[in-house]
Amino acid sequence: MVREETRVALTCPSCGNDQNFLVKTLQMHVVHLDDSRVDVSEEGRPAVLELLCDECETALSIDEIDEPTRRELLLTLGAR
Repeated sequence: MVREETRVALTCPSCGNDQNFLVKTLQMHVVHLDDSRVDVSEEGRPAVLELLCDECETALSIDEIDEPTRRELLLTLGAR
């Protein structure tokens, strides 16, 4: 049986790019300082702030992406 490659469906409406996108995220960390040592005591999952086409920088709405693609994107980034 030949396994078919799964392709994520995401296309820039401005230039047609369907391969490279820039995802801006924000991740919070709580650090603990002990003498000269810095430790991360907590870190949150990254939140997606912005999704841009990497070719023309058009902003795409993550809410308008189909559910399976959005879920895969967030899972890949470990985001919420």
